[in-house]
Amino acid sequence: MNLIFMTSKGLYNSLLTVSLAAFLLASCKSGNKTSLSADAILLQDVTLIDGNGGAPLEHTDILIQGDTIAEIGKNLDTAGFKVLNLSGKTIMPALISAHVHVGTLKGTTTKSVNYTRENILAQLKKYEDYGVGTIQVMGTDRPLLFSSGLRDSAMNGQLPGARMFSAGYGFGVPENAPPVDFGMDQVYRPTSAAQVPSEMDSLAKLKPSVVKMWVDDFGGKFKKMDPAIYQAIITEAHKHHIRVASHLYYLADARKLVADGLNIMGHSIRDSVIDDALIAQMKAKGVAYIPTLSLDEYAYIYARKPEWINDEFFKASLEPGVYEMITSKKYQDDLKNSPAYARSVAAYETALRNVKKLYLAGVLVAMGTDSGATPVRAQGFSEHLELELMVQAGLSPIQAISVATKNGAQLLQIAGKYGTLEKGKVADLIILKNNPLTDIKNTRGIEAVYKAGKEVSKGPLNK
Repeated sequence: MNLIFMTSKGLYNSLLTVSLAAFLLASCKSGNKTSLSADAILLQDVTLIDGNGGAPLEHTDILIQGDTIAEIGKNLDTAGFKVLNLSGKTIMPALISAHVHVGTLKGTTTKSVNYTRENILAQLKKYEDYGVGTIQVMGTDRPLLFSSGLRDSAMNGQLPGARMFSAGYGFGVPENAPPVDFGMDQVYRPTSAAQVPSEMDSLAKLKPSVVKMWVDDFGGKFKKMDPAIYQAIITEAHKHHIRVASHLYYLADARKLVADGLNIMGHSIRDSVIDDALIAQMKAKGVAYIPTLSLDEYAYIYARKPEWINDEFFKASLEPGVYEMITSKKYQDDLKNSPAYARSVAAYETALRNVKKLYLAGVLVAMGTDSGATPVRAQGFSEHLELELMVQAGLSPIQAISVATKNGAQLLQIAGKYGTLEKGKVADLIILKNNPLTDIKNTRGIEAVYKAGKEVSKGPLNK
């Protein structure tokens, strides 16, 4: 019995050794493909814009395993994988928009009553259809988002649509900015700096990605926030290790806010060209900049009937009734005859100058659009328009794409997994018909959108 047992054991060990050696040999020959599952996908022969700002990689293959990029290179072995030959197509990272609003927009209204789970999910899907893989909502969310677990599920990619980060409930001024009529009745509105600590403690429990505050008079319509209050907001947020983003407009306010510890400018400086001293301070303190150029163009452009007004890619992004509103003679005439028209045009032109100056100086510029805050700021289309406007400002297409991908991930502190297309990162990407480096408007030619390695959309025009 012992002899038989020992002989069988020795035979088993010998067979095991031979099998293991054969397995290792096969693994080496196949480039370790044995570790990849049968559902791995090879995107073959593409032009790859990886988001890092370098020259595109021509005739490149991308191997996706699960939700992750497993390999990037030329002429990758195709045996055993599903292969999509995409010769002539361009692939770039999914866009990241670091300043948007969801839920309160519906039709031609922006109201708190619109804030439902169904509406939020529909808008997350719209962003995804436009190739926007991740968004950050800036301070206009409501209790439903947190009590239902919707924010966490969306942020972690467990729901259809764009991943969503949230600033929770922002800080504004009593009976002033931001306007309550636009569904902003959940915003904290401290009357004194003494109120801020307890309110910040309450907000911190929601674990917001940033704290949003409104420091602006909206063209003289509202009373500005008391500096003592916004100083307290910054101080208390930092105690909780949360960064602060501010709505702003004026250079003078920007100077004060940076000196007091602001982390993110949530809009462009629009009344003056930024000075070198403030730029140096922003660089020294790591202050990021979200220019929201499309917001400033929307403030006046419909009076001029922009060239994209009848583009189906634009029209598909609008809520019902909005197209009819913005193309009506009354709406266009009211814009053109508004006392704010000239100011809006000048603000936009200043914003263009400032984003170029800040970008070239090395300040972290990330894409944001304020889309969804009002009906005319179209969700999804605005992000593509923002790319075009950054190029108009003087950035190259490759620079604008990096702002809208890599830099957005850095601002949201998720660059370890998102923002660029590299081995080991999550496969959030867009397949484009044509190369946006020859014309930035080619980002609108979406053929497919991938989220975590799976195709989730054919774009807004191919549902």
